[in-house]
Amino acid sequence: MIENATILTTEKPDIERIRNDFPILQTMVYGHQLVYLDNAATTQKPVQVLDTLEQYYREYNSNVHRGVHHLSQLATETYEHARKKVADFIHAKKTAEIIFTKGTTDGINLVASSFGKKYIKEGDAVVISAMEHHSNIVPWQIICEDRKAVLKVIPINEKGELLMNEYEKILRSFNVKIVAVTYVSNTLGTVNPVEEIIEIAHKNDIPVLLDIAQGIQHLPVNVEELDVDFAVFSGHKIYGPTGIGVLYGKEKWLNEMPPYQGGGDMIKTVTFEKTTYNELPYKFEAGTPDISGAIGLGAALDYVSSIGIPWIEEAEHELLLYALDALSAVKSLRSIGQAENRAASISFLVGNIHPFDMGEILDKQGIAVRTGHHCTQPLMDFYKIPGTVRASLSFYNTKEEIDRLVTCI
Repeated sequence: MIENATILTTEKPDIERIRNDFPILQTMVYGHQLVYLDNAATTQKPVQVLDTLEQYYREYNSNVHRGVHHLSQLATETYEHARKKVADFIHAKKTAEIIFTKGTTDGINLVASSFGKKYIKEGDAVVISAMEHHSNIVPWQIICEDRKAVLKVIPINEKGELLMNEYEKILRSFNVKIVAVTYVSNTLGTVNPVEEIIEIAHKNDIPVLLDIAQGIQHLPVNVEELDVDFAVFSGHKIYGPTGIGVLYGKEKWLNEMPPYQGGGDMIKTVTFEKTTYNELPYKFEAGTPDISGAIGLGAALDYVSSIGIPWIEEAEHELLLYALDALSAVKSLRSIGQAENRAASISFLVGNIHPFDMGEILDKQGIAVRTGHHCTQPLMDFYKIPGTVRASLSFYNTKEEIDRLVTCI
């Protein structure tokens, strides 16, 4: 457990106490108190994470797995303990199923490359959805082009919900080798029916990769209960450092897949004639890892656990409902995506105002939102718009901040 964490019990959490854990929230922007509503892009970091990173570099900075000296041993122990924290947080069966990556994009590329090289052949199909982030589109396009396979897309309705009957048709009509979909849309906030997606795929003996980058900070994720084959997320989306991410994979798949990269730590023996690969999880972790990032991610998961995902989910849902109601009073504002089941993210447009212009206007009033296509250009094409303004919420946001957003719009 991290030191000085905000430990909360059955009592209602003190929001001011929580906000004090995030120093950046006290920042002044153009003379206004910062209102940070860009949490889907990256979350802010609590002092517990910042202190953990500083402690590593001040007290036991060293490389891992390779040294017999004290600092290396301490760094290795703390690094591997962070892997255990990740496994426990997502309820993985084994720590060997946790691969540290650079982030969600890196994890998807790893699976697309390694799984694709092993299993995808000419005429096969890969299935994604119409609401995917570019990082869950482009890697599959690359492997499909390389293997002469086809990429099939689950369509959506105007509300931003998957057409599940079309999904089933695709599985019946093509030789699908893997389904790769997002748990929560980074643009629309739609929470997809991942249990059903996985169940239908498995009935057809098809593995599933879930992009949980926009879900893990909002919702409980249990990879064992979901029975998902692969899951990927980024540390910076869940109050941890940038540059660190996680690939969860079932042991049976990871053992069969070839390495994604070669180099130090992923080998057992090397000669000029042949290399034998290391055991899991190191088989997929070539080179010096992001040691501080992994340790910082462990601290972030400790922090989130100390508050509790159930409370976070409840608090953010309350904020979402409040924001939807408050924004509905703004003349000529239209929400893009109105799924019944959604996380705390709202994309919208106001009249004929370009989203970039709206973003700049709000910035001058101290309000940070995201504008543009949010790395989901095909989704913008579906709605026939250039982009949106996106306000994405965290448990450290308040109703007063939402009121400020509405007033400033």
